[in-house]
Amino acid sequence: MALISQKSFQFYSSGISASRSILMTLSKSLGFVSEQRKPQNCSSIAMRTLCFKNKSQYVFCRKNHVQLQTQSLSVNETVHLCGDTGSSPKSDNRWMDEQLFFKKLNSLCTSKEIFDFLSSLEVMSDTMASGALQRVSEVEVDDDGLKNPEGVFENDIFRALCFQFEFESSKLSNTGLISALQALIKLRIDPQSTLMASLLSECEERLGKGQLTVKNLCALGESLLELKGPSCATVEQIVNHMQEKDIEKWSPREMVMVYKMLQMTVREGEQYQDLLNRMNSVTLTLVSQLSPKFTSGILNSLADLHQTWAVPLVTALCKHSVKHIPYFTGEELVNVLEAFLYFGHREQIFMEALEIHVPKSISTMHPQTVSKVMQYCCRKTILSKPIFDAVAEGFISHADEFTTDQIAECIIPFGTLNYLPPSALSLFMKLETVLHTRFRHFQPHTLLKLLHSCVLIQRYPVNFLPKIFSPYFLQQLQAQPPGLDRIVGSQLTQLFLTVTLECPFYEGPKLLPKYQVKASLVPHSSLDVHLLKRVKTGLLYLLKKRIYFALKVSTPYFYTVDIEIKLDEEGFVLPAAQCEEVHRRVALCVDGQNRFCINSHNLLGEEAIKQRHLQLLGYEVVQIPFFEIESLQNCRKMAEYLHKKIFPHTYGLSC
Repeated sequence: MALISQKSFQFYSSGISASRSILMTLSKSLGFVSEQRKPQNCSSIAMRTLCFKNKSQYVFCRKNHVQLQTQSLSVNETVHLCGDTGSSPKSDNRWMDEQLFFKKLNSLCTSKEIFDFLSSLEVMSDTMASGALQRVSEVEVDDDGLKNPEGVFENDIFRALCFQFEFESSKLSNTGLISALQALIKLRIDPQSTLMASLLSECEERLGKGQLTVKNLCALGESLLELKGPSCATVEQIVNHMQEKDIEKWSPREMVMVYKMLQMTVREGEQYQDLLNRMNSVTLTLVSQLSPKFTSGILNSLADLHQTWAVPLVTALCKHSVKHIPYFTGEELVNVLEAFLYFGHREQIFMEALEIHVPKSISTMHPQTVSKVMQYCCRKTILSKPIFDAVAEGFISHADEFTTDQIAECIIPFGTLNYLPPSALSLFMKLETVLHTRFRHFQPHTLLKLLHSCVLIQRYPVNFLPKIFSPYFLQQLQAQPPGLDRIVGSQLTQLFLTVTLECPFYEGPKLLPKYQVKASLVPHSSLDVHLLKRVKTGLLYLLKKRIYFALKVSTPYFYTVDIEIKLDEEGFVLPAAQCEEVHRRVALCVDGQNRFCINSHNLLGEEAIKQRHLQLLGYEVVQIPFFEIESLQNCRKMAEYLHKKIFPHTYGLSC
């Protein structure tokens, strides 16, 4: 490691010519643009500032520079950069123990405090110096960029450190070199500056010589991904070096970083599959040690890398994530839920933990996290009343913070899963207000899905339907993927059918016939063939002949009836093919588990609206839910059940 001596950072002045030379070099190294003029003295040398990413500029003067005395050693040896002697600084009373240094450093909360602390030291190692820059980046950089760029970039100690890191990069330890690079990237130093070029060149040289450890490789890879993005060729070179390392010796942090590098750079799925297989096997043994951040990161990488065959690892990570739910950040929880969705995983204890966490945290949760929780529940058909109730309350209070897509993702599940929360009145009043103010901001397909979900639970958006049925909006739908496909056609037709049947007061534009579809297309509502077979057998026992009922009957009204039975005026069963003298039609809805929310007797919204509309169209709707007949052991018991359901006012079966 290199040792940096600053003589208490009390830099001495030298002649103007020497000062100018150093200053011009420093200005280039930090990405400054110097004025082409001859200064009269040091204080008159005006330099433009660092070309950091937010493009802000500051003008300042530089009065001091740093005297360096170096000796050439290998990168893994200690280098003494002492101002007056070559003796070991660790035996000098000016040396501060690194452990004490970092303890003190981590207690400081502003760059001024950090620089004041550094000014009290005469000698420090390069890892201490780079650690100081790291701490500056931690306290001064937030989501909006640098809080106090002047206080950092105009500070003489910061400039001195940058100067030495550039011109002594070959003397730095691996850790000091890469830590300095990481800190300067976070501080948004111009990637094209000579300072960054020097550090990057030294890193690449050591990489090529195979001098970097796994820890160094991971830190360098992380830095390069942040600086240059996934197209950086050096990152792929790092991954190739990682393949030669002993994976069983990697720490959890190193494992996560390699997954991330693969996630960001792999273009061909099978290119590094052997490496991934080995990593997946070793990671399985590390699952219990993973923090919330690492658990989320690995799940996210596995999903992006399409590791569908890593079932044992995915299952273990999903179970392990349960205990981390209260500690995940919003972004981490989103990553976990997206991985659950990708791998098709559902964990009951995970939902139980989520049901405790969400209501407690809803007021502080980011809208993206809230919408992802609802999306997960919707896709998995999980009706969690504690979560839905909490989300409804949160939306009422914070709707303005949600994007249009997030609004749709939060509201659509209420309709899909056929649930009205206790605050339904306030929820849909708030939604209507939002739609009035932000209607034009919604994407056409998103808006259609949102309004369609409302009618599933008898919330009728009549004020917005004239716009939905307008030729202009329909053209917008057609112009954007997926266009006017069958699903979109089904949603439009069901909206039109809803206002026709349930909103007789609606007098606005109608949906033109060319946009209406003849049959519903609802993936969740497919018929349970096994259940249908059992009901069919029971009906044969009850009605004696197959001619007295029909299966999968298409109606003129968009819906398909699972089983239809026709009755005359006196209540006698007619042959299914007969069209005359039909007084009553009975629609049997054979509802398998796929038509209900998971682990629930709550019908999904699509099936609920179908049964509601069939009733309004004149059918006598008889529901045959799976949970009522799964315990019936034989045909006679099934027939007795069907008799009670279909003909409740007639006598039972004759022997």
